[in-house]
Amino acid sequence: MAKRGREHEGSDIEHQAKRIKPLKVERLLSLSDELILRVLSYLPVPDLLVCQRLSHKYHGLAGDGQLWKAHYYNRFVRPRASKLPGLKDVGAPTGTLHFASRASKWLQDEHLVEKDARTNWKQQYKLRHNWSRGTCVAEEIQVADEAPVPPILVQLHNGVIYMADQVDGLRAWSAKADRRMLAQTNLPSSASRQPPTSLAIDSKEDDQDITRIAIGFESGSFSIYAFQHADGLLAHQYTQPSSSNGVISSISLAWPYAVTMTATQILSLYHFQDMAQEKNSNVQLAPPRLLHSLKSHTVWPPLSTSLRTSSTNLVISIAYALPTYLSGWTVGIQEVKIFLNGELDESRMASAIDEHYRPLAFSTRPMMHHLTRPVIGSLATSTATELRHIHSKPTSLSYTHPYLLVSQLDNTLTLYLVTSTSESLSISAGSRLWGHTSSVSGAHVGGRGKAVSVSRRGDELRVWELEGGFASAAARKRLATGDLSVQIRSDSRQSHIAEENSQAGLDLVNRNTSGATLDEKEDMAELTLTRGWIGFDEENVVVLKEQSQGKQALVIYDFT
Repeated sequence: MAKRGREHEGSDIEHQAKRIKPLKVERLLSLSDELILRVLSYLPVPDLLVCQRLSHKYHGLAGDGQLWKAHYYNRFVRPRASKLPGLKDVGAPTGTLHFASRASKWLQDEHLVEKDARTNWKQQYKLRHNWSRGTCVAEEIQVADEAPVPPILVQLHNGVIYMADQVDGLRAWSAKADRRMLAQTNLPSSASRQPPTSLAIDSKEDDQDITRIAIGFESGSFSIYAFQHADGLLAHQYTQPSSSNGVISSISLAWPYAVTMTATQILSLYHFQDMAQEKNSNVQLAPPRLLHSLKSHTVWPPLSTSLRTSSTNLVISIAYALPTYLSGWTVGIQEVKIFLNGELDESRMASAIDEHYRPLAFSTRPMMHHLTRPVIGSLATSTATELRHIHSKPTSLSYTHPYLLVSQLDNTLTLYLVTSTSESLSISAGSRLWGHTSSVSGAHVGGRGKAVSVSRRGDELRVWELEGGFASAAARKRLATGDLSVQIRSDSRQSHIAEENSQAGLDLVNRNTSGATLDEKEDMAELTLTRGWIGFDEENVVVLKEQSQGKQALVIYDFT
C-alpha cells in the first residue's frame, strides 16, 4: 500500500506541474480587429499564411480580402506598368502606380473590382501564383475511341469546352471541378454526311445566358447552335445550304454577324436578324443576308479569322501565312472594315517583310543584319538548315489583337505585334522565342499577351508572358535571358513543390498540387501526339491529344 501511495503522490505532483503555465501576455489580443489588420498589412505573404495557423481569430483576420487584394495588386498588377509603354507615368509623377480601388488602375483586371464583383482575393492570388510557376493538376477526359477524320474540333469559352465531330455531334463539357458533360446534340441531317471542319464561339458576349456556336462543314455549309446555360440544352437554330465555294477552313461569330473563309480563299460576311431580346434558344433563325463575298489570292493556311464590332463599324481580320517569291514564308494580315449598314468601308493589308529581308535562293549567305551575329565555334553558328527554318512555313498561327504568334519547325515561336490605326496597318519585325526542346505543334495567345504552347508529343507545355512586346530594355533583357516562359508541371514531386512554395510563401495555399496519380500517369504516358489545338482561360489549359491506338482525349490542366 505504501508503494501505491508513493505512485499516487508522484502522479499528483506531475499533474500539478502540468497545470502550472508560465505567465504570458498576448499584447495583440488587447487590440481591436482594425488595429490587428493594420499590423498584418505590413507582413509579407509567407508570414501572413503562418498567422492563419495561430487561431480561428487570426485565420479570419489574416485571410481578410483587403489584405490579399493589396498583395495581388502589388505582385500582379503594378509590375505590368513597366511592360506597357506610357502607363507607369499616368497619374503618378514618381513613375509608379499606387494601390487603388478604382477599376481604371487595374489594367484589364477591372472586372475583379467592379461594383457587383465578389472576388475571393486569396483564391485569385493563388490562381495567378500557380500560373506564374506553371503548377497545376492534370485530368484526362476520353472523347473518342477512334480517331475521327478530320480530328475533333475543340473550343474553350467561359469554363465550358465545346467539341464537334461527325460521330458524336456537338458536345459541351464543364471545365470546372466536376468535369461532366453538360449537353449533347446531333449535327443537322443535311450536314451529317459531311464532317465539321471549323468551330467558333460568339466573341461578343452580350447575352450571358446564351452562348452561340458556329460550325463550318466540308460541304461549304455552316450551322448555328445556342447553348442555354441555365437549362443545359444545345439547340440547333440554323443551317446554311451547301455551297460550291469549297471547304470552310475558318469561321468567326460576333452576333448577329458571321464570317466564313473557305479553302478556295473566299471570304463571306453574313448578317442574321438580331434577336438579342429573344431568350428562347429553340427559336429557328431566318436565313441570313449575305453582305459581302471577297476573293483573295494571297491567304494561305495556317490562318486565323476574327470579327470585332463597334458602335460604327465592324472589322474582319485575317492573319495568314504568306509565301514570298524565292524567299520562303512570312506572315501577313488583312483588315476589312464595313459599316453597320453593310457598306464596304476599306480593305488594307500588311506583311512582316522589312528592309532586311533577303531571298534564301541566293548562292551566298543572305544579309540578315537584324539577326544576332553567330558565335564562332558555338551552337549559334548559322547553317543552311537554320536559315531555311527562319523563313519556313509556320506550323500554327494564333492572332488576338495586337499579338500574332506563330510556331516554326525549329522548336521556336515568333511573336509579331500588329498596329492598327485609322490611318495605317503594320506588323512589327518578328521576335524569336526560345524555350521548347522539341517541335511545337500548336500555340494560343490571349488578349493580355499571355500565351500557351504545346509540343507535338504533348510532353512539354509552356506559358508565355508577352505583354508589351520587346520595345523596352527590360523586355529585351527578359527575351535574351529566356525568362519569358515557364514550363507547366502537372506531376511535380512533393520536394520540388515545397521548394517552390517556400520561395513564394504559398506553402499553405498550394497544398493540393501534387499532380496526377500513378494510374493517371501511366494513362497519360500513352498520349503521344497533339493535333495542334490548345486553348486556355483564367483557370485551365485544355489540350487535345491522341493516343497511339488512335483514341483521342482532352487533358485539362487546372491551376486553381
